[in-house]
Amino acid sequence: MSSTSPISLWDVSAEEKDYSNPFNSGGKVDVAIVGAGFTGLSTALHCAERGLSAHVLEAKQIGYGGSGRNCGLVNAALWLPPQDVRKQLGETYGPRFVKEFGKGPEYVFSLIEKFQIRCEATRTGTIHAAHSANGFKELQARAEEWIRLGEPVDLIERSAVSDLIGTDVFHGGLLDHRAGTINPMGYCRGLARAAIGAGAQISTGVKATKLTKHHDEWLVETDQGELRANAVILGTNAYTDDLWPDLKKVFTMIHYFQLATAPLGKEANHILPGKQGLWDTGQIMFNYRRDAFDRLLIGSMGSIVGDTDKGLSQRWARKQIKRIFPDLGEVEFEEAWYGQIAMTPDHLPRIYELDNNLYTPIGYNGRGITTGTVFGKAMADLLMGADKNDLPLPISSLTTVPSAPFFKTLYQTAFTANQFLRSL
Repeated sequence: MSSTSPISLWDVSAEEKDYSNPFNSGGKVDVAIVGAGFTGLSTALHCAERGLSAHVLEAKQIGYGGSGRNCGLVNAALWLPPQDVRKQLGETYGPRFVKEFGKGPEYVFSLIEKFQIRCEATRTGTIHAAHSANGFKELQARAEEWIRLGEPVDLIERSAVSDLIGTDVFHGGLLDHRAGTINPMGYCRGLARAAIGAGAQISTGVKATKLTKHHDEWLVETDQGELRANAVILGTNAYTDDLWPDLKKVFTMIHYFQLATAPLGKEANHILPGKQGLWDTGQIMFNYRRDAFDRLLIGSMGSIVGDTDKGLSQRWARKQIKRIFPDLGEVEFEEAWYGQIAMTPDHLPRIYELDNNLYTPIGYNGRGITTGTVFGKAMADLLMGADKNDLPLPISSLTTVPSAPFFKTLYQTAFTANQFLRSL
């Protein structure tokens, strides 16, 4: 993919206008934010709304990383079942995290409504589909716990799920009414518009290269000059580089790819007629959804091999579409892309205090839309004097994952092999 190519379908289909602005060196702000994705822009918006001067530094373009490459499912909570989250976080943070992140989609959609963000938002839920009988048993356990907590989810038996999702290949599903879908780049650009409207500054095409602490302030050096700040938030997640020592070693980076068909029109009416997004219980996760223009988007773990016209990934996509929707016929693909996901060993995100007034939320495990938005608000709360003990997660000490390079290679090999085997 060339530097002038769109980074995803969303890059060209988003209604919200892109925003670019050069960096003017010098000056001081309350908070400097590195990265103009969901986390950085949510932080900037919430800081600016509370009267803090905020300046976002983005090396490429708004939404260039995982935010603009996301598949657009606004899911509640994590991949982990709520009972596992409580077990890992304990009885203080576990229930709090489950509750706050269960409300994540509601908060995302409230911002979309408040700022009239044009991002093809639907609020008809998402479906966690059982790829096997054992997968359905897993969904039963999830459903029991969510229902015990009073959350609006429906467990749907195999006999009733086909009309909901447009195929009979799944063994049932869990419909989460809290969730929905968006055009993620539209949402990202809308957050940028809202942040600027609240008084934040955003500079694109400027790379932060060094952080140095001077007494009670930070000096952020860039490839185009310097910026001083009382506090710094790193919102780079899976696109973290060498700006802070060892930070990119705290997670295992994996790829996730998507292909989008040309608009299918009425031929796609039976596919997710309620416009929910779907993801499955398979160990190598698979997803599909329709966008506002009746394109079918299909994706899985791994990177794109080839392009929209030839290569392994488009063969994989064609095979999956034929398997799931045998009556659909041949399709043409418009876009193919992939992004990066930061996976932690326990599948839980982290909030690191790297130094005094230097924080980063990181390790979103593929749940960037809600996690980035909620953590951005949490960072603003923290800078406004909130008690650290009231954060959604406890502050963690930076711990690297020595096995990350090995597992990155292992996963990539497994994901490519999965594409090959499922394209036969």
